[in-house]
Amino acid sequence: MNLVIQGERITPAELRHLAVLAGTPEIRIIDGHAFRLGNVGRGNEPLIAAFCAKAELDHAWVPAGLRLGDFSLFVTDMDSTLINIECIDEIADMQGVKTNVAAITEAAMRGEIDFRTSLTRRVALLEGLPEQALAKVHAKRLRLNPGAEALMARLKAVGIKTALVSGGFTYFTEHLKRELGFDYAWANELEIVAGRLTGRLSGPIVDGQAKANHLIATRTALGLSPNEVLCAGDGANDIPMFRAAGFGVAYRPKPALREAADCCLDYVGLESIARLFE
Repeated sequence: MNLVIQGERITPAELRHLAVLAGTPEIRIIDGHAFRLGNVGRGNEPLIAAFCAKAELDHAWVPAGLRLGDFSLFVTDMDSTLINIECIDEIADMQGVKTNVAAITEAAMRGEIDFRTSLTRRVALLEGLPEQALAKVHAKRLRLNPGAEALMARLKAVGIKTALVSGGFTYFTEHLKRELGFDYAWANELEIVAGRLTGRLSGPIVDGQAKANHLIATRTALGLSPNEVLCAGDGANDIPMFRAAGFGVAYRPKPALREAADCCLDYVGLESIARLFE
């Protein structure tokens, strides 16, 4: 087993202490922000986790010899994972109901409210909003999370197919598909009549299980095993697709997803996903 340590600043003293806790003298540099401790045991895992949290370092337990090229499909969530916002909250701000919608969003991401119910309730609050509000959110508020472009470039360089699957909306996933070169994208479609949102959705709802179903269908079409799938997300509705993938990375996760993830990234950017593997 390898222990990968990542952070904006990692001191030699911190590395030495972690190597002692992990019971290994083997420290390999990945780059200036990441190191791999090889041949480690997990006996001191709670102490390692506590030390890393205090030092604001991310740590991940990764099987020795696992390479980025061993994966053939990468599937990621959009809102608060690939991008910096929850799109529905920002759309709601245009309608003057952001506080109400954001509260429902947070409860859903924590797993306290069924996602389908929460989505229907939130979308209903958008009734009457001009379609142009979507373009305004995309142009003025949506930003890629740090490292997104670097990660996508690295995945493409080793021939990994990429998929964007979201409980958000097709308006934004289609833009991102074009901008970043995703091979596939799925999301919910807002119903628009005469240039205004109706407060309803068109077509089937993309919830947590639908996300997993898209992953499984794509995996099957490509002839891949679960172990050849890498995924990323941040909330409770990403749990089903994490269970359908070989390795799941939780980015700034809600507590419900933290327990289901193979590793969590609380401090470094998305480019660090590629650094996890040899």
